[in-house]
Amino acid sequence: TIKFVLFQLLSPTSPSSFCSSFNGQQHTWRLKSTSATERALQYQPGQKVHGFTVREVVAVPDLFLTAVKLTHDKTGAQYLHAARDDSNNLFSVQFRTTPMDSTGVPHILEHTVLCGSEKYPCRDPFFKMLNRSLSTFMNAFTASDYTMYPFSTQNGKDFQNLLSVYLDAVFFPCLREQDFWQEGWRLENENPTDPSSPLVFKGVVFNEMKGAFSDNERLYAQHLQNKLYPDHTYSVVSGGEPLAIPDLTWEQLKQFHATHYHPSNARFFTYGDLPLENHLKQIQEEALSRFERIEPNTEVPSQPHWTSPREDHVTCSPDALAPDPTRQNTLCVSYLLGDITDTFEGFTLSLLSSLMISGPNSPFYKSLIEPKIGTDFSCVVGYDGSTKEASFSIGLQGMAEEDTERVKEIISQTIDDIIENGFEEERIEALLHKIEIQMKHQSTNFGLSLASYIASSWNHDGDPVELLRISESVAKFKQALKENPRFLQDKVKHYFKENTHRLTLSMSPEDDYLEKQAKAEEEKLHKKIEVLSDGDRKEIYEKGLELLAAQSKTQDASCLPALKVSDIEPTIPITPVETSFTGGVPVQYCEQPTNGLVYFRAMCSLNTLPDDLKLYVPLFCSVITKMGCGDLDYRQQAQQMEMRTGGMSVSTQVIPDSNHLDTFEQGILLFSSCLERNVPHMFELWSDIFNKPHFNDEERLRVLVMMSAQELANGISYSGHMYAMSRASRYLTPAGDLQETFGGIEQVKFMKRTAEMSDLTHVIRALPRIKKHLLNPANMRWCAVNTTPQKMSDTAAQLESFMKDVAANRRDHKRVRKPLDPQDACGASRKLVSVQNFQPCQMKTYFDMPFPVHFVSETIRTVPFSHQDYASLCILARMMTAKFLHGEIREKGGAYGGGARMGGGGLFSFYSYRDPNSLQTLSAFHKGVDWAKSGRFTQQDIDEAKLSVFSAVDSPVAPADKGMGRFLSGITDEMKQSHRERLFAVSHKHLVEVAERYFTVGQKMFGVTILGPENDTFKRDPSWLVL
Repeated sequence: TIKFVLFQLLSPTSPSSFCSSFNGQQHTWRLKSTSATERALQYQPGQKVHGFTVREVVAVPDLFLTAVKLTHDKTGAQYLHAARDDSNNLFSVQFRTTPMDSTGVPHILEHTVLCGSEKYPCRDPFFKMLNRSLSTFMNAFTASDYTMYPFSTQNGKDFQNLLSVYLDAVFFPCLREQDFWQEGWRLENENPTDPSSPLVFKGVVFNEMKGAFSDNERLYAQHLQNKLYPDHTYSVVSGGEPLAIPDLTWEQLKQFHATHYHPSNARFFTYGDLPLENHLKQIQEEALSRFERIEPNTEVPSQPHWTSPREDHVTCSPDALAPDPTRQNTLCVSYLLGDITDTFEGFTLSLLSSLMISGPNSPFYKSLIEPKIGTDFSCVVGYDGSTKEASFSIGLQGMAEEDTERVKEIISQTIDDIIENGFEEERIEALLHKIEIQMKHQSTNFGLSLASYIASSWNHDGDPVELLRISESVAKFKQALKENPRFLQDKVKHYFKENTHRLTLSMSPEDDYLEKQAKAEEEKLHKKIEVLSDGDRKEIYEKGLELLAAQSKTQDASCLPALKVSDIEPTIPITPVETSFTGGVPVQYCEQPTNGLVYFRAMCSLNTLPDDLKLYVPLFCSVITKMGCGDLDYRQQAQQMEMRTGGMSVSTQVIPDSNHLDTFEQGILLFSSCLERNVPHMFELWSDIFNKPHFNDEERLRVLVMMSAQELANGISYSGHMYAMSRASRYLTPAGDLQETFGGIEQVKFMKRTAEMSDLTHVIRALPRIKKHLLNPANMRWCAVNTTPQKMSDTAAQLESFMKDVAANRRDHKRVRKPLDPQDACGASRKLVSVQNFQPCQMKTYFDMPFPVHFVSETIRTVPFSHQDYASLCILARMMTAKFLHGEIREKGGAYGGGARMGGGGLFSFYSYRDPNSLQTLSAFHKGVDWAKSGRFTQQDIDEAKLSVFSAVDSPVAPADKGMGRFLSGITDEMKQSHRERLFAVSHKHLVEVAERYFTVGQKMFGVTILGPENDTFKRDPSWLVL
């Protein structure tokens, strides 16, 4: 799905980012139908409520919710409410937005409506509300044919506040010309205060899209969609083609709003346990009562079917980190399928897609991946139901040009084979088992998942309630298979074999691709500039100064609603856990309403592992569950995992100590889940992985290595800020160093080198050596089980049996069921490494990358979690982001995002994302420090930063994850409460003091990393290491 997001959310680099990961305020899931769902069942079809008429009321027991469908009498606006006993309430409004050119008008409009409205005329109310609310989610998305504005919060007052701001933004925005220049595009002097500096293109969306299209996967997906649907809105770039964006005028933007952002073209969705009537009343009074019905005429017609297949070719920039520089081609065949509003057909095709491509037992995996013609499936693969008519794509990336015909033949032959042989019954069962687990698994952002799930079909007038009734589709699917054993083969024949509407699209790298792009931008700029008179230039300069003045002016945000610090819960709810020994290993048991699922985790220390094997650990983690074990080869293992579990994974863990910066824990985390009935099978699979893993199949290993290397190389253009922060942290703490080894650019480069090896014997020898240290009962430091009270003792017995199996060569596996003091167990079982005399050092590193934008980070060594200053640094990071860095880096600088964050490992990081600047951004970081030291901020600024920090600290925690802070990092509820009290106590004086103490030049210990295009300035500067 091609989506453009208002701003990039930072994901924590590891579970130890205490500020963003360890949560207090937690809601509980109530499995029995209680008030919210029962209340909603009392609505009757035909009933009038605040200007709306109820159309349908349906209980959806699969998802523990009641769906209420309504329409607005006056405007025809559609409304769906999902009542569920979940306090993380969500609102979303979406409009069908169908642009007919690539100027990015819906995307720029999505940004601009959030820059001030009739009731809230201050600049940028959206970003200001991030700090005046306890929202658990706030963002906006532009898809190919709709624009969506969702938020969620656990606080009822907050919900009303945010609803008021969102309604006013989308229906009554200011759409000022200045906001259009800032968010969309503008011509401006490179240095706005110097009229003699050259004119350049600027704008947040302009730079965002330059960054988006520097990602070859994104570029390919966009071309594929444009060329498969060439006759209407899908033939253009809804996010904006960088060279077409400067053709958009302010007038066109306002016109698009008038025609598309109307209630008659809107779909409202609310979710959670707050009463529906309150939402309807507020929406009617604050917005809909002011509108009459119109005919929006935004329908997307069906794409006329081609009578013969088509082929096309596009180019991209070479990828320096690709596993094999000589094999960088992509080829994919894409088929146009049926209308997504046919719910059952969509469900069937989505299942069919999984059977065709998912896992090593699927026919396309066997025919395309295993012969190692390419590194992985093409970046667009499988069923895509995000457009009016769905599509299915299959192909390869990381292949050689000369294999093009061979790949086409294999795809055609595989389709013939599927038509002839069908699918094994076991694979269909495994897929239905996966759906059962997905329906039972409780996530914290369930409302947002539902909003996204129904968005596309509902956008084209499909029935959203039908989409929610998943069991009905499953039953219908089983019945269709029973009545016609060739049901799926017939679909394959119809949609793939006999389908003439198919596109074969190839993509190859072009050495001078980036130069050509830069030249095209130069030419576009030149055309714009050559028609300017002296008067025009003067006006551009003056408008640039006006914009700069507006951006620099302190904003009065008093018109915006806000929660107060006193609205935050003073204490966290305690998560009860019980700890006891099994097989000599402490186990944490946490009883939770997991809806019939069992979640198991085990932490194994890697303290005994020799240093020369550390680089291999991430590869070990990714292959250990995919190479076969015991009597199972890798295909049988994959089948058993799909049939019996919700997934089994192993991941690296680097957990900084909460008391000392140079102390940390290193290990791997085993994680799996299953339905209660499958617990013995799940532990049996783990036993085989511990006792008899397979490592000798070099062909299988090569496939996994190539896929892993390709995935890492592809991820840099999307997560460049995370890579920059990781690298900048490398020389500051021992934990930062190991994190870079496991998950930074060092690991990307190591995997590239490994993928290029013609002989993997060296790797095959390393894996059993790692296994001896890591999958060793002596190094298992503790386990955790989250499940229902009814299932806990049974799971404990199965866990004991597993521990006996893996400790067969040890004599100390007697079960000791004496309860432990959880505090002691937590501390005693942690195997910390303390690096004596660690010498942090300063490094400035610049990575040449094939991107037209930069990712910049400066990271500073500060204090660990339990230090009294840690809370002040958390608040300072949020406040600097909201009150200073956002304005400097995004508004003035034109980057997609930027700010500061306090990490759990005692590292304070500044960062920017998809940024046209490099040195200017470093200068903005330093100005931010000066601003903090000067104390030019108010108590209101501090309170807003506290709200923002608490919305992260108190974000909901799923039943599967309760107690995990303690399990992984030794952070107990008592420690969280102390941290909470320190956050509340942070004062103006504290903030100025910590800025002085940790950020003063000459005293601070810092690292800087920039990822960006080739730059001679850095090459000439001896203080920078250029790689």
